[in-house]
Amino acid sequence: MSAVAADDARIGSMIDAADKAAAAGQHAEAARLLAAAEAAAPGSPQVLNALGMLALKTGEFAAARRRLEQAVHLDPRAPLLWFHVALARRAQGDAEAEAAALEKALELDPYFYLALLQKATLLERRGQHRQAAQVYRAFLQCVPPSAQQNPALQQGLEHARAAVAANTAALERFLQSRLAAAQAAHREASQERFNHCLDVLLDKRRIYAPQPSLMHFPRLPILEFYERTEFPWLGAFEAATEQIRSEQLQCLAGDADGVVPYVDYPSGSPLNQWRELNRSRRWSAYYLIKGGVRQEPRRCLRRRLLPRCRERRPRLFSRFWSRARVSRRTRVSPTLAWSCTSRS
Repeated sequence: MSAVAADDARIGSMIDAADKAAAAGQHAEAARLLAAAEAAAPGSPQVLNALGMLALKTGEFAAARRRLEQAVHLDPRAPLLWFHVALARRAQGDAEAEAAALEKALELDPYFYLALLQKATLLERRGQHRQAAQVYRAFLQCVPPSAQQNPALQQGLEHARAAVAANTAALERFLQSRLAAAQAAHREASQERFNHCLDVLLDKRRIYAPQPSLMHFPRLPILEFYERTEFPWLGAFEAATEQIRSEQLQCLAGDADGVVPYVDYPSGSPLNQWRELNRSRRWSAYYLIKGGVRQEPRRCLRRRLLPRCRERRPRLFSRFWSRARVSRRTRVSPTLAWSCTSRS
């Protein structure tokens, strides 16, 4: 270790010890340690920052601001230092200077969630509630899962969620008042897509994009649900339900060995959500076509039952036991769809 690195480590240890002393309420000991650190490393931004934060903790706001501004002058690329400067300026009631420091911190790190939280509260204090809600939303999106468990952050998280919810409710009332007449004038037309748009805007619905696990076929419409009118053959399919079920039961009774686990990964595969059902008959399949090959002599689902579904032959019967559970998943390809399922 070089002499410079050794000195930096020693100064860092002194600052850590001072932080622990301050956290224990031993402010005099913390001040002693930091005075020694400053004597060993005059002009160090880290030491000046620690001195400023200790002054802030003991209510010496002018001294805190002076020390922290000295630190950020020496290291203007450190977003944490700008955030600490904002804390000191806030303690003095200097909102304009606080806002400037927060903007500097967020210019350097737009995902600095603590700076976003303080900016949102500053906007609230200024009565800019809509702008505050937008920043609160950004704050909620940036807080990492580990930080969400921090007890010190719980009040901020709860307040941010409440502010976002209140702003969304106000936006919904505004939109309803402005759109009511236009929607009433076009009540005979389908408004499902427009209402879906509003629901997404108001956080009532999510947008689900396909995330196939094997093959992505590009430029398909991203539709969560299809209109029944797009499937003119569906009525014939449904009319044959009992016949399909009867044939399925005959097949399963006469060819029990043909029923295999639907989830069948080899040993050593990363299973994740499939671990519980891998090679389990709780979710089983009876393949009619597998890997593009017809499984002879399985000739169930006679074509005469489904005269308009010839190009939509099912590939398998799927049997899912009532106590089995499947976690959220995606298809292997957006071009695939289930033809029919049965539950036992």
